[in-house]
Amino acid sequence: MLYHAHELQRSWLNSASTFASIGVEMLNNPANPLNYVGPMGYMNIGPIAASALEVFAHATATYGKPAWNIEAVDAGGEPHPVIESTVVNMPFGDLKEFYREDLPEDAPRLLVVAPMSGHYATLLRGTVERMLENYRVFVTDWADAKTVPLHEGEFDLDDYIDYVIAYLEHIGPGANVMAVCQPSVPVFAATAIMNADKHPCTPKTLTMMGGPIDTRCSPTSVNDLAMERPIEWFRHSVIATVPMQYRGAGRRVYPGFMQLAGFMSMNLGNHMMSHYEMFKHLTVGDDESAQATKDFYDEYRSVCDMTAEFYLQTVEEVFQTHSLPNGTFVHRDKPVDLADITETALLAIEGERDDISGLGQTKAALDLTPKLLDRKKRYYMAEGAGHYGIFNGSKWRGKIAPVVEEFIAAHG
Repeated sequence: MLYHAHELQRSWLNSASTFASIGVEMLNNPANPLNYVGPMGYMNIGPIAASALEVFAHATATYGKPAWNIEAVDAGGEPHPVIESTVVNMPFGDLKEFYREDLPEDAPRLLVVAPMSGHYATLLRGTVERMLENYRVFVTDWADAKTVPLHEGEFDLDDYIDYVIAYLEHIGPGANVMAVCQPSVPVFAATAIMNADKHPCTPKTLTMMGGPIDTRCSPTSVNDLAMERPIEWFRHSVIATVPMQYRGAGRRVYPGFMQLAGFMSMNLGNHMMSHYEMFKHLTVGDDESAQATKDFYDEYRSVCDMTAEFYLQTVEEVFQTHSLPNGTFVHRDKPVDLADITETALLAIEGERDDISGLGQTKAALDLTPKLLDRKKRYYMAEGAGHYGIFNGSKWRGKIAPVVEEFIAAHG
């Protein structure tokens, strides 16, 4: 019933959003006298009402999967065309490749593993754009679970690790990997497995950014929530069944709209102020500033579902039993030993103000690899950066990305 109630509410809000958009067009029409004078001649009612309706229409609209829209990147002060292609197609996630046409054939290759945490991989658009300046970039483009038919089977942490290994096999020997947030755990495990097997496609470097390797370090409200309730509570309270109108009808999922509600509630005041600022920008005609806010929320509110088995296993293994740092993590019933990592150089990056993965959670990875030489390990704390600032925005482009590039150049 949870998913059906959401769909009903979504239908109502879509209608309200459409009517509000029509109202914006009517009020902004030059023939509308309310655009020129208000009561007593003091204030124009039209622009103010139109701005309020536009904010409402944007806030209540439904958002699908965004396009990457990376057509060119600025490198050396000049735009360079970018080629985008899907190079591996699998039921629960494709592998996308982006590269500049003028890059040399031997340019370093980087696999960016996007989070499967309720948002689409396009949330990392800024990450990809920055790294495209000097790398051939591959990105895991995870599928929305509600679009994957039941006959494709389940998808859990074991499958996630297998997908990462398969992607690296396609890219070939000598690749570098960057795991952003949630995938740090399964990618760290995949790296240990490949090191142990002496796999020819073992990554040269692994950069983990804001990842919950050991959530016992500086626990955040996200960690506290996962610890407060038993796994059965999550199974019965937040898991829903995909309705019949989707290709994945009947699949058990953790809905993206619930994840979004959780993230929004964590910083509700900030989100409300952002929309108020957008309203003020619209009323004074500052369309550029208003559009920047719209662009952010277009991406932020585009959410997708996760399979129930992947979500529940992640909550239990990562946030409740801490199986990876405890040495009890298994893949396909085989123990994963992080001490097997002896070849892949590790870079751990954290944000000083990260309220999702606290300080020390990612850094813990460096202490869990005793057989890896110290010269192959590095830690970087980005001052003043929040969770999203680690991989997007000015701090990412100007301070963090150069650290990643320097590390890959030294060990890749």
